[in-house]
Amino acid sequence: MKNFKINKIGLGIMLVLFLTISCTGDLDTEPKGQDKSLAQLLVEQPGLAGLISKVYGSFALSGASGPASTDTPGDDAGESPFLRGIINLQDFSADDMKNRWGDNGLDQLTTTANWDENNKFMRYMYNRVYYTVPQANQVIAQMNTYNISGKDQVISEMRFLRALAYYYLIDCFGKGVLLTEADLGSTVLKKESTRQELFDFVEKELLDIEDKLPVTNGYGQANKACGRMLLAKLYLNAKVYTGTARYADALKYSKKVIDEGGYSLAPNFQSLFCADNDKTAAKNEIIYALIADPLISQSYGNTTYLVLGSLNSASMQLSDYGATDGWGGHRATKAWYGLFGNSADQLDASSDDRAHLFWSNANDVDPAKRHSFEMTNYKTWTDGYPSTKFRNSNFAGTSSPTYFSGTDFPLFRLADVYLMYAESVLRGGGGTTAEALQYVNAIRIRSHAATITLGQLTLDYILDERARELNFEGHRRTDLIRFEKFTGGSYLWPWKGGVKNGTAIPESYNLFPIPLKAIQSNPNLTQNTGY
Repeated sequence: MKNFKINKIGLGIMLVLFLTISCTGDLDTEPKGQDKSLAQLLVEQPGLAGLISKVYGSFALSGASGPASTDTPGDDAGESPFLRGIINLQDFSADDMKNRWGDNGLDQLTTTANWDENNKFMRYMYNRVYYTVPQANQVIAQMNTYNISGKDQVISEMRFLRALAYYYLIDCFGKGVLLTEADLGSTVLKKESTRQELFDFVEKELLDIEDKLPVTNGYGQANKACGRMLLAKLYLNAKVYTGTARYADALKYSKKVIDEGGYSLAPNFQSLFCADNDKTAAKNEIIYALIADPLISQSYGNTTYLVLGSLNSASMQLSDYGATDGWGGHRATKAWYGLFGNSADQLDASSDDRAHLFWSNANDVDPAKRHSFEMTNYKTWTDGYPSTKFRNSNFAGTSSPTYFSGTDFPLFRLADVYLMYAESVLRGGGGTTAEALQYVNAIRIRSHAATITLGQLTLDYILDERARELNFEGHRRTDLIRFEKFTGGSYLWPWKGGVKNGTAIPESYNLFPIPLKAIQSNPNLTQNTGY
């Protein structure tokens, strides 16, 4: 089966939704004069149920008719999915990952050089934001026409997903048009909203739905912890986004997730990135997942991109990673694996489980197949170590290799919240350093890394620990910007600015350029400074 079946995905998500809402026993309000429950309504209106699942799927899938289809006309179906954009813009533009294919657009990201308004990968991300937002607006508008108790949960989930899309707009582009359900059907081109205005909107939305989102929800659906974690992320980066620090608020909402979310660290780090992460103890740590399935939700832009892009059939045993192909494109740099040691031997000797998730092939009898610690040429496959963090094999039990990945992407997980809390403490947001240390050491103990002392707990240490724990998960560029290490020349990494040992890049690169096609479509938009 090669086609994504929206009705199957919709049925699965909506079944969980029905069961969750039905437990309230409060579905007997008559909608438009009819004795109908929300569950009945969605069964009778499959288009509405499908639209709800489509909004969820918009973050990982390209279109409703399989991996070769796209919901954003004119964009490449394989290259343009939301999750693939998150990885391209957040990890390949930063210090942890590089791509060797040399694709126009992707090459500029991987070298943080020659960025301009025509970069197709930046346009893909922008387009995906403005696909997800109107789809969410459609569901909100339709649900508001019904007088059914329980509909607020559906509306709140859609408002969360809309806020999540706007979060990436704020982070990546800094401004854009603010569209809500009130704008549906309007042909008037809206004015540009500033980063502050978008920030204020997302903050207000998330605060308003905090008590409307359910405490628990179906796996892969938004719950109260999801909203609170997105708020914490917004506040943690508030100084970058608005010029005003909000670390106390970041700490407050991080602590709410920790204390009230009911989550716990998975006992094994690797289990978080395997094909059965929705069934093992890993799901206890995953707060919000982008769901993948090798049969019914196929995509070149979900974790298929991470798994296959990091494998090469010429030198790696693909079946060990649950794969049937390898694209030979992605490798980590020493800015990531160098945090565990200064050679392949040191990585092998490390007690930290996370140090072993790189392919060095250092002892291969064929020297041409050995990977080098240094990335002398980012276009050479054996320069740098591929990351084997994400894989399509099961953690528990056996599994059969498939081309498309069935590994869910943990967009939000508890370890990130622990590190956000610790950072907020160190930035003066309140809390205690003793508790911050406890959370950091819990993460390290899970991976069999040595614990640290209070004297070692600094902001620089937090940045490094975020790299060890969270790299290749779509956070790194944002982290480096927040720590004032992305632009300029104070911190260099391999191929920063298109130079082997790195060079300074302009401050304007803290934002991506607004795509030219977006400006041509709406003259109210203005270009970001420096482009």
